[in-house]
Amino acid sequence: MTDPLLKYREQHKHRLNYMPWLYWRLKDKHKVWAEAWQKEYQEYLQTMETVEIGKNCFISPLAHIFAEPGRKIIIGDHTFIAADATLHGPLQIGSEVAINHHCILDGGKAGIVIHDQARLAAYTHLYAFDHGMNLENPIYQQSVRSQGIEIGKDVWLGAHVGVKDGIKIGNHAVVGMNSIVTKDVESAHVVAGNPAKFIRIRE
Repeated sequence: MTDPLLKYREQHKHRLNYMPWLYWRLKDKHKVWAEAWQKEYQEYLQTMETVEIGKNCFISPLAHIFAEPGRKIIIGDHTFIAADATLHGPLQIGSEVAINHHCILDGGKAGIVIHDQARLAAYTHLYAFDHGMNLENPIYQQSVRSQGIEIGKDVWLGAHVGVKDGIKIGNHAVVGMNSIVTKDVESAHVVAGNPAKFIRIRE
């Protein structure tokens, strides 16, 4: 016999894929199937990729997570990764981190480190590599460098923020939406714009 609530459950899963913070607000009757769903998917993911997943995480099966040997991804406790996010290691993601839908994180060779409680809004892009621009060769034949990116604790990156390779964003900083970060951001600074510039200090 078909479960009459199955179609609603599928829609509930779809909602969680794009709004993962709701996972921790589920009623007990929904936690049963949701936790089993996540357990099964996370076990599958850890057998297919070089991924280490902490406790009580939510990872959307609609996210794209690639961590071949040498490009490990570590995900801390109570972290979520929403649908259509693309993660390519090496990545070290702390606890209570939010990676919302359509974020792109590519660790290059040097990797990306995201500390605890950082929030990455939708369509945030972090690329820990860059191409040379010598006119003697086309771009696709240029050498590629990778210096790495570090995002501090309790950092908020607004929607559509881009972060260049080699950047460090200090603890508690905020980057306004549609900004491109081309220089390091000091702790507790609020920056915005393209390129991102200092606005004020969080009080």
